[in-house]
Amino acid sequence: MRGFQTRRGAVGSPQRAFTLIELLVVISIISVLMGILLPALTSVRRQATALTGMRNQREVATAVNLFAADNGDLYPPSVATLGMASEWHWYDPTILIGVEKRTPQMHRSISAYLHPYIADAHTVFCPAAPKQYTYLQESWDAGDAWDNPDNELPLDPVNGTYCFLWNYLGYLGGPRQLFKGPRGPVSGGPVSQLLVTDYYGYGHWRTPDSFASCERLPGGDILAEQWLDAAWWKADGNPGTGMPHVKLRAAYTDGHVQTYYPNEVSAMRVSMTPDGLSPTADGGASRGIFYIPRNAIR
Repeated sequence: MRGFQTRRGAVGSPQRAFTLIELLVVISIISVLMGILLPALTSVRRQATALTGMRNQREVATAVNLFAADNGDLYPPSVATLGMASEWHWYDPTILIGVEKRTPQMHRSISAYLHPYIADAHTVFCPAAPKQYTYLQESWDAGDAWDNPDNELPLDPVNGTYCFLWNYLGYLGGPRQLFKGPRGPVSGGPVSQLLVTDYYGYGHWRTPDSFASCERLPGGDILAEQWLDAAWWKADGNPGTGMPHVKLRAAYTDGHVQTYYPNEVSAMRVSMTPDGLSPTADGGASRGIFYIPRNAIR
């Protein structure tokens, strides 16, 4: 019996060592495969996000065109304004719900016009943003009556992640350099055909010395959500020394969506006058620069 135990131990020990070696080999193979597959999976995920963003913008273009078909070939008024009656000026084009109505007949929210055509609020929100706005669907459904439960203000604005540019007027540098958003699907002349873009800008009051975008910026950080603002990506720098490279998207009145890059943009500022001729000043209170595709300017 003593000899049998010795032989069993002699036979058992190499078997246990071989199993451990096999396990180490399997772990090594898995590690190699993960190193190969993870970049591929990341690329697939980014491509899926890009396709979702293109679909979103195409659906927004379809919605405003459907609105126009039901309303005399005219797009909704822009809600990116501040002030009432004759005492108003342009405002941040990422606005989903404005501060107040410009007139009693106008709405302060995009959804008051487009909710019948867009029920899912994710459609008006960039999927590449670092975080969905907490009350995105609730605020979209409430429209003009949105009341954020996290503060005591009776009516609350909401900033999103896309720039909505129909019936919008932006400052590009002078009297003959204005961005004029389309009034309807058959707008002609000097009016742009650009409807919606990813947000990509610089010098916003939230990022006074940085670039910001709904698309992920190389080497950037997350700009956290605030009660009235969605989360963005941000990256330090300034336009004079170079802009973060990122693929952006924009939709046009004919429904097509195209990509563009920072070397293909023009700088647009919010105007402090209805005619678009007086831009906001730079600084902490500024809405900063909004970069739009250069080919959209007419």
